[in-house]
Amino acid sequence: LRFRGREMAHQEIGAKMLDRLKVDLEPYGQVEQFPKMEGRQMVMVLAPAKKK
Repeated sequence: LRFRGREMAHQEIGAKMLDRLKVDLEPYGQVEQFPKMEGRQMVMVLAPAKKK
């Protein structure tokens, strides 16, 4: 998720978006790395779910 300009002042909104994405994708995978800021980007790593 890339923040531009004034969006940097509202990083909590980006964190909420990634949390919602995590919940929506739970059946398909799990979080390997929780959201963290890297410069102007908030990065979260997901891994695919194991097949049954």
